[in-house]
Amino acid sequence: ERERERDQEMANLGLMITLITVLICLSSSFTKSSKGIKIDLPKSLNLTLLTNPSTISAASQDFGNITTVTPSGVICPSSSSDISRLLHYAANEKTTFQVAARGQGHSLNGQASVSGGVVVNMTCLADDVVVSKDKKYADVAAGTLWVDVLKKTAEEGVSPVSWTDYLHISVGGTLSNGGIGGQVFRNGPLISNVLELDVITGKGEMLTCSPKLNSELFYGVLGGLGQFGIITRARIVLDHAPKRAKWFRMLYSDFTAFTKDQERLISMANDIGVDYLEGQIFMSNGVVDTSFFPPSDQSKVTDLVKKHGIIYVLETAKYYDDPNLPIIREVVDKLKQSLSYLPGFISMHDVSYFDFLNRVQVEENKLRSLGLWEVPHPWLNLYVPKSRILDFHNGVVKDILLKQKTASGLALLYPTNRNKWDNRMSAMIPEIDEDVIYVIGLLQSATPQTLPEMESVNAKIIRFCKDSGIKIKQYLMRYTRKEDWIEHFGSKWNDFSKRKELFDPKKLLSPGQDIF
Repeated sequence: ERERERDQEMANLGLMITLITVLICLSSSFTKSSKGIKIDLPKSLNLTLLTNPSTISAASQDFGNITTVTPSGVICPSSSSDISRLLHYAANEKTTFQVAARGQGHSLNGQASVSGGVVVNMTCLADDVVVSKDKKYADVAAGTLWVDVLKKTAEEGVSPVSWTDYLHISVGGTLSNGGIGGQVFRNGPLISNVLELDVITGKGEMLTCSPKLNSELFYGVLGGLGQFGIITRARIVLDHAPKRAKWFRMLYSDFTAFTKDQERLISMANDIGVDYLEGQIFMSNGVVDTSFFPPSDQSKVTDLVKKHGIIYVLETAKYYDDPNLPIIREVVDKLKQSLSYLPGFISMHDVSYFDFLNRVQVEENKLRSLGLWEVPHPWLNLYVPKSRILDFHNGVVKDILLKQKTASGLALLYPTNRNKWDNRMSAMIPEIDEDVIYVIGLLQSATPQTLPEMESVNAKIIRFCKDSGIKIKQYLMRYTRKEDWIEHFGSKWNDFSKRKELFDPKKLLSPGQDIF
């Protein structure tokens, strides 16, 4: 028995090594060198262009740890007007340069840098969180981390209503992409919870925008991949901050039962429903994380995965203030009694609201302590229509992922409600007439040796979806062909292109996305 426990401990340690959910990476396997442009900013701009090797090196790397893109210099703005002067100068000079805004550098393939251009270090504009008197919203500097937004708003008894899984990323970078996590089914992505923005366009204009003021810019910037302007301030929707969370994980061996229960949970009304829902996939060719379950059950979970090959983990949470409220007991009882998980395979933790939202940080700290923070991450994030999720599961999870020699990483699969997205925004989800779409996150970690194989697997998955007619959309992607971008934006491409001409006619902003 002691040997089984020791084996389980080693498996959980292995998971910490391989299941890396969010990383800032410092090494690379592909280099895009600077174009050799020497940028001399006139003294009248009153801007310092940092060119020392350590600053350039840090700005050349990103989260994916796959690509190195080397800028000519970095500025650390003391105010929004510094960025405005930089862009106005770049837009009006004969010899120009391109500009990329960078928060925490959590792009996957160099999107947050610019070869031979100037990187704007947005973390220099951070930690400015001002809660309104009525506590309905907070004005937040774009370089601020979401974890700091949570800390400062919680002091006032309120918090944002939608979150990413990892909070140590910047507000501006998140809103430029979308911002998804386990609350999207209830409150929409982070971009759906913004009331107003301050944006500096590619022409250097400093504009405030909202659904009623400069709305073309407002909707363009949200999910716009940095193409139309640099966000410097966001007005974020707030609501009551609960004190605690009842956090559940339950196991399934049947995929249809798993997805049916997930879809049922996201359809429930707020008062009797859950507040968070995601799902994971355990595979026998990977390391199985059993740490959420009691030590006495951990070997049983491992055996279950070995027996079935694939086990599905439904993860959900209910927030609360008073544990004695009848509704809390009702929700807990409903989960235990009405869902079709494998009997006995349910575990519940009762944690503070902050600790629940900041849960990934615990794993990050473990990895840092082990010195395992610098590995490539060939992640693949997809949206899949509900009507094709079984086809995706059979063709991708069973026939591709399970047949890899080893799986190194985390696989997420959970549904969300399409009506929580605003189609006027640039962010793309599948253009289909369905109420539910699935979020897929294949968050693999690699070594330089295994990276080509994993990238090949990702390409195989995309090919399978195309060949099978599954109308996926990618998230946090980078295409290198314009026709792929046109296909990605679909019916929004014409508006996307017009907004580029309107707000960044010289195509200065975020060239790392490789769209224009």
